[in-house]
Amino acid sequence: MRHRKAGFKLNRTTAHRQAMLRNMAASLFEHGQIVTTLPKAKALQPFVEKIITKAKRGDLHARRQVIATLGRDRRAFAWMYLPKNASDAEREQVTKLRERAEGFFDIPDSSEVERNRYGELRKAPKLVKHIFENVAPRYTDRAGGYTRIVKLGYRRLGDATLLCVIQLVGNEEGPEIGGKPSGRRRQADRRTAYAAKVRKAAAAVAAAPAEDAGSDGA
Repeated sequence: MRHRKAGFKLNRTTAHRQAMLRNMAASLFEHGQIVTTLPKAKALQPFVEKIITKAKRGDLHARRQVIATLGRDRRAFAWMYLPKNASDAEREQVTKLRERAEGFFDIPDSSEVERNRYGELRKAPKLVKHIFENVAPRYTDRAGGYTRIVKLGYRRLGDATLLCVIQLVGNEEGPEIGGKPSGRRRQADRRTAYAAKVRKAAAAVAAAPAEDAGSDGA
């Protein structure tokens, strides 16, 4: 029985849910904010804030506790890598992500991220070191509440799940939340507008014979 069991199940097994929260927390510590569904954000919020509270202590025991919570220490900021033949769109995307992340914390230089000729990550900063050196020191004077959840006001296509942004606090002057709608959203809006136009035209055609019949009877 599920009496007095805190937390969200999220329709997943324990191992799946734990792995998902660890991956989402790693993404949040790398980017400063992520877009997800509202139930996942509510489950992730206490998970991330407990990690920051432990990291604020800064000792060896806290570091081991954070590694245990995250499952392992992993390489971070793989998205910063740009190959020599990178396109302009790829460079623009990395620049956009860098500008957003720099509003939340200091991030390493892109030269610290390297891949071998097979595309495998060979060199990258460690996530736990980044948490202890760049994230936790920002909240030394804050007793809690290191994250916020902002509803985006629209739902995901497919299952109509409410989307939101979970982000680290302290970047109130940062980039605008939300941004442009996705290509799928624009396509769906065009289809809806076209369907409304077709229904309006059909209604006008159906109304025309009725008007003609009325005029003939007069």
